[in-house]
Amino acid sequence: MKYSVNEVNGMAEKWMIRLLFLVSFLVTTYGLTPVAAQTPEAVTQWIRINQLGYQPDGIKIAVWCSQARRTVSVFRLIDAVTHKQVYKGTVEKVFGKYGPFASSARLDFSGFSKEGRYYLQAGRAISPVFKIGADVYKGAADFCLFYLRQQRCGFNPFLKDSCHKSDGYTLYGPMADSTHIDMTGGWHDASDYLQYSSTTANATWHLLAAYRDFPAVFTDKVQTNGLKGANDVPDVLDEARWGLDFLLKLHPRSDWMFNQVADDRDHHGMRIPAEDSFYGKGIERPVYFINGKPQQRGKFMNATTGTSSTAGKFAGAFALGTKIFSVRDQAYAGILKKHAYSSLAYGQRIPGVTQTVSVVSPYIYAEDNWVDDMELAFASLAKLNGQHNADMAMLDSAVRYAKKEPVTPWMYRDTANHYQYYPFINLGHYELAKQLKGHRRKALIDDYRQGIEDVWIRARENAFYRGVPFIWCSNNLTTSFAIQCYWYRQLSGDRQFAALEQANFDWLFGLNPWGTSMVYGLPATGDSPTDPHSAFTHIGHYPIDGGMVDGPVYGSIYKNLIGIRLSHEDNYAAFQSDLAVYHDDYGDYSTNEPTMDGTASLVYLLAAKESESHGRTVRPYTLDAGAIIRADSTKKEMALVFTADSFKDGGHTIVQTLRAEKVPGSFFFTGNFYADPDNAPIIRQLKQAGFYLGAHSDKHLLYASWADRHRLLVTKDSFVRDLSAVYEKLDKWGIKDSEAHYFLPPFEWHNDSIAAWTRAEGLQLVNFTPGTGSNADYTVPEMGDKYKSSQQIMSGILGYEQQHASGLNGFLLLTHFGTDPRRTDKFYDRLGELIDRLKKRGYRFVRVDELLRKKN
Repeated sequence: MKYSVNEVNGMAEKWMIRLLFLVSFLVTTYGLTPVAAQTPEAVTQWIRINQLGYQPDGIKIAVWCSQARRTVSVFRLIDAVTHKQVYKGTVEKVFGKYGPFASSARLDFSGFSKEGRYYLQAGRAISPVFKIGADVYKGAADFCLFYLRQQRCGFNPFLKDSCHKSDGYTLYGPMADSTHIDMTGGWHDASDYLQYSSTTANATWHLLAAYRDFPAVFTDKVQTNGLKGANDVPDVLDEARWGLDFLLKLHPRSDWMFNQVADDRDHHGMRIPAEDSFYGKGIERPVYFINGKPQQRGKFMNATTGTSSTAGKFAGAFALGTKIFSVRDQAYAGILKKHAYSSLAYGQRIPGVTQTVSVVSPYIYAEDNWVDDMELAFASLAKLNGQHNADMAMLDSAVRYAKKEPVTPWMYRDTANHYQYYPFINLGHYELAKQLKGHRRKALIDDYRQGIEDVWIRARENAFYRGVPFIWCSNNLTTSFAIQCYWYRQLSGDRQFAALEQANFDWLFGLNPWGTSMVYGLPATGDSPTDPHSAFTHIGHYPIDGGMVDGPVYGSIYKNLIGIRLSHEDNYAAFQSDLAVYHDDYGDYSTNEPTMDGTASLVYLLAAKESESHGRTVRPYTLDAGAIIRADSTKKEMALVFTADSFKDGGHTIVQTLRAEKVPGSFFFTGNFYADPDNAPIIRQLKQAGFYLGAHSDKHLLYASWADRHRLLVTKDSFVRDLSAVYEKLDKWGIKDSEAHYFLPPFEWHNDSIAAWTRAEGLQLVNFTPGTGSNADYTVPEMGDKYKSSQQIMSGILGYEQQHASGLNGFLLLTHFGTDPRRTDKFYDRLGELIDRLKKRGYRFVRVDELLRKKN
């Protein structure tokens, strides 16, 4: 038997789909890795996902990538249990070369919200199985606290033993060198055991802020000493207090402050924490005083210029601790408050930056900015002083510092030295903006936006939305940048960068070229670090659960680092490139070493993500960029939706048809329509018939660019003014806001920001359900291929209903109240036929508020 070329190709495609389904079954059942789960034809294609999973109403993106130049136009979401397709998406853009890939594309399935386990198929690639659920981030922030407890110096609850009990002897202080001072405590910095004041203060602040902002996220399972057992204190506060106690030792009196404990001689060799005997004074380690002057850095001196950077961080942490512990331990809060003020004063002694000290190697924490730290100090202390004038003076000082560094420099420079702009984002802007009003508040929010836009310019050029530079500790920058995006969204209500924010979060958990999570043990299944640069894992074979590793670096950086030698074959060799390198290998201290301060920042970010899911009732809605576009797909009911601005020629026909069929309709009109006296008779008819009357904007504004949906064409103020205007006109018709709770955007075009602004006004954004082409009834013959005849529209609606298992269940089926006179083939003339055919198929027609179960 002979077959044509087309028949052969068709059979091959069918067999390939069957093979992909078989592979997906193996992935689900036996947990194959993404690489092993691919067909021979697909070994150069992969789909990267967030291995933690996705929230039902959140942004859901995966990235298809290919090492050969390929293109992909559609993708499929498959139920991992039934192996049936539940969602089909289109690819808007295929990106060019990025890192190891010649082609890549973003797979956006945000419109699908049903909880369950799924996998994606695009081109010749298939993803690992992932979860969609409201609880995908539950417990993750608490999980990362395990690593911090494991990093404790002094009594270590993981080892149930103590270390560095003899620290330490002073250097560079007003006291005689080698004076003994008690410095046991705090956290070890990373896989080495030296300790820095700046990272300790920053980590402590993030833990305190995580509890302040998201208290419901954290549980109580350990005691103050880190051993198992509840103590009526959330574990995150136990850990934050461990940090505060060490900061008090580092700043034991108003005129003393210390910079670090130990130095890079610590790198003498890998070992489990013990007493170190190679600092020249028994088992004591050196403790470096902050004197505002350059100190030893091997053959060189560091570039210290003052006392402000570290002291400002101290003040911020002490002030926040004062506020939190004032309701738990007033005596302790009083001590913290005193040290907050003395830290601020210490920061003012010699304005400038304090860098770390290195003795035998060229690597230091080369912090180069400090005004952001003083801004944080003044903004934080303004909350503590009870005298109003003093509060205003503090805020004024914070504003002056804020103006000196509006944007953290790496964001627009796209590069930095190691820890040059620490802590990678401006914490002070957030603390200050919450206390200000008017133009001063707006200026700080604009500063955050500018930094985000600087990164977005780079990020939008690749499918991963990667705009953070691959410098040392790039994961720390990624975490901090995601937090800045989150804070900007909270302060402004503007969601235009929500996809960028999510992309940075997703990157940390597998949506990156290597397809791996950057956090040890998170998630418990999947691909995450197994051989980090850590003595705990390498020598003790202990897990370091929750530790976030440094992350990828530029290939050029990696090639020039000293002493790196991989200990085994590179599992990610296929994904290394000149752009960036990452190794899950003990021998690579540059990309695979966990850090204490980066993990503490991640605790805040994970708490924010989990908190956003708290209190949500998961409804059977499908969302697109924050708008409800479909109701329950398991119920055979739907809403007929009509919109209008200037055209109204179908009004009489539509009303008569709905009355004759005894079917309700939902009408969304602009303020232009409601205000036109000629439309008064038809509006009265609709009201008398009991139909839904809602808003479609006032002046029919285009909210976002057709070319780039994320680019707004309106400001929040202009949006709110326009929205208020149309609801004022509805009120004149006796229609209350509560009766018109659902708002449908003009041109049926919106983005996340519009949805957020709508919610802020107490309304819910809705839009039509895509797929049938019903909304194409506005097209005219002059549009060429885009023109759709009424027969094509009818076939599209009925064809969609036949081809999908859920049919038109939960649909908001949209057509127009009137169309351009150039269109003579009016689809509303066939409305009765459509209703009859759908009734025969068992559909029940309801108003949009009944479909979405909003009772007036």
